[in-house]
Amino acid sequence: MTDIVELGENLYEGTTQNWEELVIKSEIPVIVDFWAEWCMPCRMMSPVFKETAPEYKGKVKFVKLNSDENRDISIRYGVMSIPTLGIYVNGESIDGVVGAVPKSTLKSKLDAVLQKVKE
Repeated sequence: MTDIVELGENLYEGTTQNWEELVIKSEIPVIVDFWAEWCMPCRMMSPVFKETAPEYKGKVKFVKLNSDENRDISIRYGVMSIPTLGIYVNGESIDGVVGAVPKSTLKSKLDAVLQKVKE
């Protein structure tokens, strides 16, 4: 079992080492925030992501993945710019958004995914 660091309630640090356990094998949808230290829009998105995570506990897992430190994952999933929010179900990328977005947009994306998963 790989180390999984909890960054907050329902918020985890993703790495190349724990990607399979956190994302691929997750029994619930996962939203991944691809970010980097130097990225200003990423810094704007971070508090929104962290604030939204507890609201979806048990329904959607929130993961932050530093793109600079985990380039192989970013390349594998075609992340070309950051922040990118990728939504995964059963390890498959099913939706996402590029750029910093308001909480309302984030929630509507997640609610739509949860609706699809129920069907």
